[in-house]
Amino acid sequence: MKTLPNCPKCNSEYTYEDGNLMVCPECSYEWNPETENAENAEKVYKDTNGNILVDGDTVSVIKDLKVKGSSLVVKKGTKVRNIRLVDADHDIKCKIDGIGSMELKTEFVKKI
Repeated sequence: MKTLPNCPKCNSEYTYEDGNLMVCPECSYEWNPETENAENAEKVYKDTNGNILVDGDTVSVIKDLKVKGSSLVVKKGTKVRNIRLVDADHDIKCKIDGIGSMELKTEFVKKI
C-alpha cells in the first residue's frame, strides 16, 4: 500500500486521490502533487532582457515611471543600486536618490 502525503494546508493525514488530484476531506483543499512542489520552489526574478536578478544587483530603469501619489517621475536610465527582491506584486524594493524608498516591477528594469 502506498503512503499518501499529508495535506499541505492543514497537515491532515486523511488525504485521498481523486484522479490526478489529491483531496483533503478535513479542509476541502485540492492539489496536484506534481505542481505543488513546483510552486514551493524558489522564484527566479528576471529583468526585461531575461537576465537573472539577485539581491544587491544594480539595475537601470528602461522607461519613465510616474511615482504614484506624487508629481515625481523616475526617469529612463536611472541607476538603482543594491536592490532587494521580494515575493510581491512589485518584485524589487529599493531606494532611489532624490525620491526615496520605492518598489519596482522587474519588467521595467535591466541589469547593468
